[in-house]
Amino acid sequence: MIFDDERLAVFDYTHIDELELAYCISIHKSQGSEFPIVILPMFGAASPMMTRNLLYTAVTRAKRQVVCIGRRDALMSMVNNNRTDRRYTALCNRLSDLKGLGV
Repeated sequence: MIFDDERLAVFDYTHIDELELAYCISIHKSQGSEFPIVILPMFGAASPMMTRNLLYTAVTRAKRQVVCIGRRDALMSMVNNNRTDRRYTALCNRLSDLKGLGV
């Protein structure tokens, strides 16, 4: 196995049963799901999208354990970013239309 930083991990075939298939999904896609363990990579530059709410969503997906890997400043940036964007939906208009129809 070759990692992104070009490190090489060699596994003898006799230990192949110790490897376990795993998948990676985004925090957004994980909403509504739970997992025994969540591994949360904390890398990269701060982004307006990296908010406390997103971190909360990631952490609350774990049933037993959360493992944060990476940079402490990236984690703290998310903790300190309490920004919430206004959502623009047509829900109010649709509900008014339904009310006008007697529904």
